Amino acid sequence: MADSVELAISGMTCSTCASRIERKLNRVPGVRATVNYATESAHIDLDSEIPVADLVRVVEQTGYAATPVDDHRGADGDVDALRRRSVVSLVLALPVVAVSMIPVLQFPGWQWAALALTTVIVAWGAWPFHRAAALNARHAAATMDTLVSMGVLAAYLWSLWAILFGGAGVIGYTMSHGFGNHSTTGVPDIYLEVAAVVPVFLLAGRWFEARAKRRSTAALRALAALAAPDAALLIDGVERRVPVAEVRVGDSFVVRPGERIATDGVVEDGASAVDTSLLTGESLPVEVGVGDAVVGSSINVDGVLTVRATRVGADTQLAQISRLVMRAQAGKAPVQRLADRISAVFVPVVIAISLVTLAAWWLITGDVEAAFTAAVAVLIIACPCALGLATPTAILVGTGRGAQLGILIRGPEVLEDTRRASVIVLDKTGTVTTGRMALQDVLVAHGEDSVVVGSMAASVEKGSEHPVARAIVGGLDVAPATDFANHRGLGVTGRVGDVAVAVGRPAWVAEMVGAHSIAPELLAGIDAAEGRGATVVAVGWEGAVRGALVVADAIRPTSARAIALLRELGLRPVLLTGDNTRSAHAVAASVGIEDVRAEVMPEDKVAVVRELQATGASVAMTGDGVNDAAALAQADLGIAMGAGTDAAIEASDITLVRSDLLSAVDAIRLSRRTLRTIKGNLFWAFAYNIAMIPLAAVGLLSPLFAGAAMAFSSVFVVANSLLLRRFRPTS
Repeated sequence: MADSVELAISGMTCSTCASRIERKLNRVPGVRATVNYATESAHIDLDSEIPVADLVRVVEQTGYAATPVDDHRGADGDVDALRRRSVVSLVLALPVVAVSMIPVLQFPGWQWAALALTTVIVAWGAWPFHRAAALNARHAAATMDTLVSMGVLAAYLWSLWAILFGGAGVIGYTMSHGFGNHSTTGVPDIYLEVAAVVPVFLLAGRWFEARAKRRSTAALRALAALAAPDAALLIDGVERRVPVAEVRVGDSFVVRPGERIATDGVVEDGASAVDTSLLTGESLPVEVGVGDAVVGSSINVDGVLTVRATRVGADTQLAQISRLVMRAQAGKAPVQRLADRISAVFVPVVIAISLVTLAAWWLITGDVEAAFTAAVAVLIIACPCALGLATPTAILVGTGRGAQLGILIRGPEVLEDTRRASVIVLDKTGTVTTGRMALQDVLVAHGEDSVVVGSMAASVEKGSEHPVARAIVGGLDVAPATDFANHRGLGVTGRVGDVAVAVGRPAWVAEMVGAHSIAPELLAGIDAAEGRGATVVAVGWEGAVRGALVVADAIRPTSARAIALLRELGLRPVLLTGDNTRSAHAVAASVGIEDVRAEVMPEDKVAVVRELQATGASVAMTGDGVNDAAALAQADLGIAMGAGTDAAIEASDITLVRSDLLSAVDAIRLSRRTLRTIKGNLFWAFAYNIAMIPLAAVGLLSPLFAGAAMAFSSVFVVANSLLLRRFRPTS
């Protein structure tokens, strides 16, 4: 039995559900459970042998469904079901609203047609709210689902009674439009448009929320996609392609240029450069030879390797990173929505007011119809239509504007995280820098021409596929050298015309061309460049080292300004990288960062984020590599650069399509403004409830006008959200 279990939970409608499941699981001896509403998952640590089926049974007895995470396949189906329910309910509700609110459209028998359409919406469209309300009632709890269900059912059942027994079903009946709780015609009013519209608005909000949740487990799928599908296994000296799952510790396999290394291992034969950027985030490939360790899923660049497997399956570094992402996501505390927090008090109070209104009118006037009408008006005016729109409309407009600017925001919980963030951890390679090697300078000895030195080096390097070679060649149109030879780990040689040229490590180049020493001015330039963390490649021919080319991961031109703006937003920048300390400090100094954490491995990145969180800081994290994925998930706010890996993007809360830190500034500005809009929407929705509920309770507001007032509050919320379209990016 494993020490931990991941369960996918379905059926939760708010963070109260997650808390209820968590309490039930933690009552099982030997179980420590964390239930995450945002990711619809439970992470369970076990102290004893407990069958997974028993844990699933506990969840089911609580009223929800659970499956082991490896078996979970229902997310897409849940989203599609919500979409169908939303669209069908909308199509059915439009004619109900039109015929109810526009008297000229009220044809003979219109109320029966509206009743038929509304019955489908109430029974089928609003079923998720009724189910959740019943489940909460079983546990003596009330949420917004309770109020939605009660309001919809009250409006529908009253209308049904009025049509069947109150005279509203007579052919030729038209709606009255009195303000009070008595019909002006002597026939009870019907409120089918209220029962039809409320579920439509709230279903749309649930649909958009579910779409965001569906992506919460995609990080793990993205990590799994990095694994090599098969391996060229050596069996009695003969290669045979087998699925990577069949590779065992001690097996030997061949890796050709361009192929992924099947699993973690040690090189037994051959030499090559291995691109580990997907795992380490570093742009420069690592030179490996016999006896060197290699990591599964890294890419063999230019040589043929024979590798002996040392770790396979769940023990590989990629699998460990995958577990880190899973653990970080499961451990992230659910963000409780503002509406849910307020509803903990609001919903019971509204229900109590409605019941008191019913009893008071009945006792004082003896008029059952007036009493019931007033009570229904209270429920309808309090029905949280505007509350249901407050978050999704602002999210839709805000995220839509963000998409236009290349900023992808996951969901409402992200917005609160941007407001609270006080520290921003910046991955160096691919975030502050471009992640690509580029030629920064050409150093020459006294009397040499930099153009000649550069073109001679480019001609020789044109025969190499090494990233440093590609940076040197760049876009130069030069003829390739003849007699090209690659000297593994040292450099390359070739003939340009009749001249033998060597390009590589300075000491090796001097030896190859027969130079007794390197010119002092050139040596000083090389030392200075290496002091900045750059890679220096010397060029020599005919007995002398003629020059050197400085290659480095270029800093993005906007990084320094972006970091200054992040400071203005109240965020303290921290540079975090697996690169060497000297290079990291050089980059940090050039962009204005004082706090530098260098030479860290993937698991260390998570530890740094946790360390900062332990000090009370709310941590935002930017990154682009698989090595950043776990830290992005652990951070309170994960921001992935769009040019990064799928694993980093899927583990993040915000994705920047443009790999530019100014986009991170805009993402935080837009998120905070969207959050302010949501808070304004929620304030208006509750303020209108507080103002209108007393009017409904004393009979000054009929359910019809209560529904109209509710609709007006919804229009206001939508209009306020549309103002987000005016957001302008940092120029």
